[in-house]
Amino acid sequence: MLVEQIESKWIEAFAATFELCGVEPGDVCAVLSESQSRAVNVQLSDLALQRLGAKVFHVIVPTPAQTVAVPVRSTGASDAIGGLEPVVKALASSVVVADCTVEGLLHAPELPAILGEGARVLMVSNEHPELLERLVPDPALEAKVKAGTKLLRSAETMTVTSPGGTDLTIDVANAPAGSSWGYTSRPGTIAHWPGGLCLCFPAAGSVNGTLVLDAGDVNLTFKRYLESPIRLTVVDDYITDIEGDGLDAALMSSYFEAWDDLDAYAVSHVGWGMNPAARWDALTMYDRSQVNGTELRAFSGNFLYSTGANEVAGRHTLGHFDLPMRRCTVELDGVAVVSEGVLQGELA
Repeated sequence: MLVEQIESKWIEAFAATFELCGVEPGDVCAVLSESQSRAVNVQLSDLALQRLGAKVFHVIVPTPAQTVAVPVRSTGASDAIGGLEPVVKALASSVVVADCTVEGLLHAPELPAILGEGARVLMVSNEHPELLERLVPDPALEAKVKAGTKLLRSAETMTVTSPGGTDLTIDVANAPAGSSWGYTSRPGTIAHWPGGLCLCFPAAGSVNGTLVLDAGDVNLTFKRYLESPIRLTVVDDYITDIEGDGLDAALMSSYFEAWDDLDAYAVSHVGWGMNPAARWDALTMYDRSQVNGTELRAFSGNFLYSTGANEVAGRHTLGHFDLPMRRCTVELDGVAVVSEGVLQGELA
């Protein structure tokens, strides 16, 4: 059983990551948390920033009340700030924000205002620090992730196939691409730790075909490895049919239906994992309360299909699935960047 307490090695891991974010002595740095944040990560952020000589202050907000009838997990769209202008101003005036909210600020509505003043945000994923220790960012990954992002930004069509029957066509010509290698040193940007993936947000009506989630693929909203296949039909971004005889398909159908929101069925983002240090099998080693699943979004060669909010397509919903898949082939304009789950060319 892992214990959540302060360990010197974890302070060192946090300090190394913040150092990669360019934290220097005298920098004013904020630690943002909420009442349900993982306390050990809040403390480790504080101690690590102080070790680097930063001037640290804390912003702590209450975790807001539930607004929907179903549990919300792993969205990257924290509502903890709740539009509070003094909080936004405090974070925006910082050099670096250590984001220790439960869901993270990646898709939070306040993020543009925070970044707009030049603050850079490191979203410390809600994981046990042992996991974060294993995945301290490797600077060598930055160049490879940037290369993958460049390929994605210049492509017009992504196709995805798999031995299990996946056959997707995605128009990515007008899809803003993004990436994360686990840290950010440029003002006005955000990164998440762990990192290591390339992704884009397709415009409305861009995704069509069949998505087959096979045994061993992962439903990160449930923090569950699939044990039986699920066949999803995607028409103009929306999942229109869910087929499968096992419990996995029944659970997915039930969660979709609970939202009573058509946009919950639509694509959010698509991409692939780049981090060779991230492990597909890591979910077996932790209790569900100890992980947020970010490692499995980033493991090398996975194809990541996500449903839910997509600002590019004008869709907003809290319903969300992140679905990392193995053994897929991902092609950009006919050239494979991932072949049967293995990175290709300059990305390998």
